Amino acid sequence: MNDFRRVFLPYCLQRLSDGRYIVLNRLYKPLGIQSSEWIEYDSHPTATHIDGLTAAKIKRLSHRGSDDAGTIHLYGDGSIPTDSKAHWDSYSQRLKLLAELGVGAK
Repeated sequence: MNDFRRVFLPYCLQRLSDGRYIVLNRLYKPLGIQSSEWIEYDSHPTATHIDGLTAAKIKRLSHRGSDDAGTIHLYGDGSIPTDSKAHWDSYSQRLKLLAELGVGAK
């Protein structure tokens, strides 16, 4: 059985070939999906452009400080937000930064 965090909280942002992103849960499915069925990210209705996602913000969003724009992990197995207050606080800061970005069609 999956817990709420694994299904409903953002784990990573995956960049698609056209420059849009999709926000994925820990199961690498769009938020809220816990099915094991294959999902085409490119045609999923939640795929969107993220406005204001600069290289500096990508580094701040990455739990490792990575500048990889292809996959931006907000936490890792060693920093699960629900494991400690420090991990939650760090994750919350990344969510705050993410929440300040715009979304929409380019």
